[in-house]
Amino acid sequence: MISKKTRGLKIISLMTAAVLFCSIIVFGLSGCNIGASSVEKDVDGDENQQAEEVEESSEIGKDETSAESDKNGETKEEETGITSMEITGDINLLSGLELSDSVQNGRPIAIMVENHPASRPHSGLINADIVFEVVDEGGVTRYVAVFSTNDAQIIGPVRSARIYYAEIARSFDPIYVFWQTYDGAYPIIEKMDMDIFDAGSTAFVPYTDAGWRDPSRDDAIEHTAFIDIQGIKEDAAEYGYSLEGGQSPMKFKLDAVDSDRGNITEIGVDFSVSNYKSDFSYDSEENKYYKSLAGAPHLDFESGEQLSINNVIVMITAIDGPIDAAGHMAVRTTGTHEAGEAYYFMDGNVIEGTWGRSSIFDPFEFKDSDGNPILFNRGSTWICMIQGIDRLTY
Repeated sequence: MISKKTRGLKIISLMTAAVLFCSIIVFGLSGCNIGASSVEKDVDGDENQQAEEVEESSEIGKDETSAESDKNGETKEEETGITSMEITGDINLLSGLELSDSVQNGRPIAIMVENHPASRPHSGLINADIVFEVVDEGGVTRYVAVFSTNDAQIIGPVRSARIYYAEIARSFDPIYVFWQTYDGAYPIIEKMDMDIFDAGSTAFVPYTDAGWRDPSRDDAIEHTAFIDIQGIKEDAAEYGYSLEGGQSPMKFKLDAVDSDRGNITEIGVDFSVSNYKSDFSYDSEENKYYKSLAGAPHLDFESGEQLSINNVIVMITAIDGPIDAAGHMAVRTTGTHEAGEAYYFMDGNVIEGTWGRSSIFDPFEFKDSDGNPILFNRGSTWICMIQGIDRLTY
């Protein structure tokens, strides 16, 4: 915000009563307040220059809140470029982008996507608003890809659910889509009070026919399942699932100006072995992080483009396992705010803080070390959950 500084005019010589009286009238009517955006000048300058400054200040003084605001409610300080005010208004709940013909605000749709080497390159992750990446049995990671801003015609390969992936998805109050799961997980997921679709089976929970197998991928059959979001929406409407609503952990700000961008250019997250390592390279000009997977650019199968991310979050949590003969893992997805460290990367900088939520029905809460909510850049966010800070490098 532009603050107003009262600048007293020094009377540097004795003047006659008449001249003094006239001076008071002239300067009193013009206003003596100079805005913070005025260039500081020596008060010993000539009277004509002072009069010009005073006249300028009276124009600035007409608006007590002269910080620039746009229709989304975003506020920034023109002088420094600081963008610490939260963006509100007609924006998407997951990306913060202003709603338009090309930016929707539909109910989040969370889809399970696998990451076995045979499943790569992936389709549709490049269009996701938020992606959670968490380790699964055998050290393989899987993704919970959440879509709201844009639809993707092809997403996959889609894979089976796990209890903790479903708990993560539940934080968005989404339509959760997966391709089967193990028998013991079905009744637990059903009790999460979440609209769900199984694209691979009609045996246990609501089924969607928006999925298909793509034999052209020339992989083992478990790596060939794909989903169409538009088909999910059509099936949801028929099944009585709402296509509106949802909840989000995200709050947004403007990107930092060039001078406020940092020099943390490389982020590495080691989930298990090198074949599942995620790296993020910061481009300060674009203010984005380009993602790599297993030492190579992480590409979208459909477009051939490398995935780029606006925000990267690393959450520290308890990960245990295997917990059964099948090798399943246990991942803590809830807890008080002191229960989980978090590292928030944006604008080439990192903010150390915490994460938490009271139950699986609540959205995640992301805060800095002082307990203030984190404001993220608008766009996409990639979230990695790991069991120790030793697995994060930057």
